[in-house]
Amino acid sequence: MNTGSDRGTRGSAADEATTEATTGSAADKTADETAEATEQAPHVSKAPAFIKSNRSLHLSWQVGVFIVGLAVIAAGVAMLVLPGPGWVAIFAGLAIWATEFAWAHLVLRWTKRKVTEAAQKALDPKVRRRNIILTSAGLVIAGALIGFYLWKYGLVLPWNLKDQ
Repeated sequence: MNTGSDRGTRGSAADEATTEATTGSAADKTADETAEATEQAPHVSKAPAFIKSNRSLHLSWQVGVFIVGLAVIAAGVAMLVLPGPGWVAIFAGLAIWATEFAWAHLVLRWTKRKVTEAAQKALDPKVRRRNIILTSAGLVIAGALIGFYLWKYGLVLPWNLKDQ
């Protein structure tokens, strides 16, 4: 089980990045390679040092972070059907978990990548044109249905209709 704590064993990617940065060979790296090295670095707990120094205190910290993250995610799920920013709360809860758990950090990074890809795809001119056409067709159909209802029944609410 990877809880994100590293008891004296630092990841080799992080050590190599530090060593390369101090020797000057990191100047040869491109921005993409540096970003990849950062992504491959092991997940490190964001708990304060005095909490990480005591195993039971760190475990209690992680349980607290898990419970807070779970409460935020549960509120987000409830807000999917109730008024409120449901998806924002779900992603916020995931971000809370990502401060302590490597698996949540990976899921959050994957989600950010997929959202970025979807945003780029939505900006594609062909997709935008298709979405505008479909939205316009939907509005025309909805307008026709509303117009038909008003022509047939007038401004009477559906539950106040008498047998006709």
